Amino acid sequence: MNKPRSNFKNKVNSVIKRFDWARRHNYYFYMRNLESFSGPRIKINGRDMIMLGSNNYLGLTFHPKVKEAAIKAIKKYGVGSGGARHLSGTYTLHEELEREIAEFKGTESAVVFNTGFMTNLGSIMCLVNEDTMLINDEKNHASIVDGCKISTARIRVFLHNDMQYLEEILSSYAKTQDKLIIVDSVFSMDGDIANLPEIYELARRYRARIMIDEAHATGVLGKTGRGAPEHFNMASAKIDIVMGTFSKAVGGLGGFIASTEDMVTYLKHTSREFIFSTSLPPSIIAANIAAIEVVQKEPHLLKQLWRNIKYMKEGLGNLGYDTGNSQSAIIPVLIRDEIKTYKMTRMLDKTGIFVSPVVFPAVKKSESRLRLTVIALHSLADLDRALEAFKKAGRKLGII
Repeated sequence: MNKPRSNFKNKVNSVIKRFDWARRHNYYFYMRNLESFSGPRIKINGRDMIMLGSNNYLGLTFHPKVKEAAIKAIKKYGVGSGGARHLSGTYTLHEELEREIAEFKGTESAVVFNTGFMTNLGSIMCLVNEDTMLINDEKNHASIVDGCKISTARIRVFLHNDMQYLEEILSSYAKTQDKLIIVDSVFSMDGDIANLPEIYELARRYRARIMIDEAHATGVLGKTGRGAPEHFNMASAKIDIVMGTFSKAVGGLGGFIASTEDMVTYLKHTSREFIFSTSLPPSIIAANIAAIEVVQKEPHLLKQLWRNIKYMKEGLGNLGYDTGNSQSAIIPVLIRDEIKTYKMTRMLDKTGIFVSPVVFPAVKKSESRLRLTVIALHSLADLDRALEAFKKAGRKLGII
């Protein structure tokens, strides 16, 4: 008698089966190998393509000043840090970056983690206990979701950007002393922005703390790229915990928490992800410092980014595409059909346009889409070529 397959084997086989099917139908568009830097134009398998899938919003991954800073640091310090921050892995550069990001975000202090994902995992569990009520937007990033799951806190989720629903949760737990609201300031699949002013008012009314994830807002939102609080003309001090990354508009690697001096000191001495990880190499830290300086000294990059965002969104809208409520450099093109999403990706790929298909389980089955991102260094000619490809593909597939 054959033994029944384990649940784990069934789980593995279901994933393998799904992606084998995608490969057979030429619908597999993940982990494509880049042969160039991630700029407005890239090279994949020897082909030149227009990149509409990079988070390198300001083009800082290859900015001359950023590269020069990294090269100088490698020559001086080598390629690794040699230890965790608590032991032998803290360099003056790490502390300089923390001062720079605190000043940039308008907070007392900051702490740098190795990645944005680790930042959320490593901080959320330290910010709560079993008596805390964690309140999440349903479209928060996976790192926030996972950070909440491994914490000891109770968790409630409100409908996306639904302030009435959020207030219902807050009012039902009015007697709970410790409440923490966590939201992405820019949501990574929809490109829309959290209603931070109203969240702040509700938090104040019901005595809750606020944590925001500024991964896709830092360097993009606000007059000087300082993020959602600046976008809404709010003081960053009104937000209890500001999380962010250096891997999007800043163009490097790493994550951070910006908050009060006491909160940062607490996290540096309680977060396992911070304490037990070898620190980021000095070259990466030096590049991040240089990139933050470029954001502040070269504001034309932010202006060009927003010119391109507006141009692409208007162009897609004029063609008849639904781009949702995007208010950032992330532009979803809602297809709402998984097969058509893959077919359109394939058609665009053949014409030299790199886009990213997003289907279930990353989004609901009814929300399949292409996730577009534009960067400051795209020319209008690049965007025109992409829009022409979208017009032909969309009409052929009956989407527009």
